[in-house]
Amino acid sequence: MMNFLDSSPCNFLAVSNIAKRLEGEGFTHLDQRDKWNLSPGGKYYVTQNDSAIFGFIVGTEPVYNGYKIITAHSDSPGFRIKPAPEMLCDGNILKLNTEVYGGPILYTWFDRPLSIAGRVILRSNDPLHPVTRLVKFDRPLLTIPHLAIHYNRSVNDGNPLSRQKDMLPVIAHINDTAEKDSYVLNLVAKELGVEPKEILDFDLTLYDTTPACLVGVNDEFLTSGRIDDLSMAYSAMVALLDSTDTRMTRVMAIFDNEETGSETKQGACSPVLTHILQRINSSLGGDDETYMRAVASSFMVSADNGHATHPNYPEKQDPTNHPVLGGGPVIKINANCKYMSDADSAAVFRTICEDAGVPYQYFVNHSDVAGGSTLGNKLTAQINLRGVDMGAAQWAMHSVRETASAQDMIYIIRAFTQFFNA
Repeated sequence: MMNFLDSSPCNFLAVSNIAKRLEGEGFTHLDQRDKWNLSPGGKYYVTQNDSAIFGFIVGTEPVYNGYKIITAHSDSPGFRIKPAPEMLCDGNILKLNTEVYGGPILYTWFDRPLSIAGRVILRSNDPLHPVTRLVKFDRPLLTIPHLAIHYNRSVNDGNPLSRQKDMLPVIAHINDTAEKDSYVLNLVAKELGVEPKEILDFDLTLYDTTPACLVGVNDEFLTSGRIDDLSMAYSAMVALLDSTDTRMTRVMAIFDNEETGSETKQGACSPVLTHILQRINSSLGGDDETYMRAVASSFMVSADNGHATHPNYPEKQDPTNHPVLGGGPVIKINANCKYMSDADSAAVFRTICEDAGVPYQYFVNHSDVAGGSTLGNKLTAQINLRGVDMGAAQWAMHSVRETASAQDMIYIIRAFTQFFNA
């Protein structure tokens, strides 16, 4: 998992790494523009916009017996590089104009070794289908320097931050002001071995180059960027590959853009999962009736991490539900339906955990604290599915560096595998 986190600094690379792993395990890539000819027991995967991926193993039972689905998301809060981002400062210091993606804890990004990763779009002979290349600079290129305390003596009493002024990264000290123009474009072109004029556009993200690691006297804590939610994406992938039951169709669905509301063609609000499930049904000879029966017989696990009780802020947690690191997966409950869990679906996942020999916990928001939402309620608004929202308990969600329990990762993979095998 730590290798996966280190090699997946953005959504595009996370999906690429999952696709490579699936192909190495005998999965066949399907193009959504082609006719699908699926076979019982066949292993397939589909991508959407290079940043969402859906892997599935077709069941050997009649298709109307349903689907077992685990969902997660590929994106994490951070910074995206704007078009024409170069900004020249005093002393020929070059900084980049960026835009905040999602809801990061901004001050955790200061004074760190940062680099660039993402997707680059190149010219082709077909204007409707340009060429896509992925890029990842493996060396630190940037930093966001904090203002010295001598210029802001009250910084430790509270420090409001401007996303447009305070959070811009420095990339270079240039010798000639002419170097400013297309600096990033030229840098990316050199890294990819192409001419700058071949680059039409890009989706580039900043990332912290510090590797994932274990901390604690007994290596009990996992600390890394993007634990939310790449740890669940990885766990879903491993469980799919490790599961052995062949009866029902097993589906891993990794969406993008959860951090910004999921309302994109690759997000959970799109019809992409519905279409994939329908095409599995029709390719195996099913019709609308068998599809409706299949969905009604299905169950979904929406895997997105939750909040562990913070050792310094126990009062932030619900008074009677205190999920802890190392206590197993958390079942997420919300009376206002921010999560899709209810007593029925929570009982199902609890039983799965018990059968897998895995402890479980419950997460409920403190009633004075507004919580977030995740994939489950977005998907069940479109598909008539039973399902549960759950995740790993973690600290510092949306920090540039988050912390979770190493043992919980083992627990969750075990529970997911049991779910696919149940």
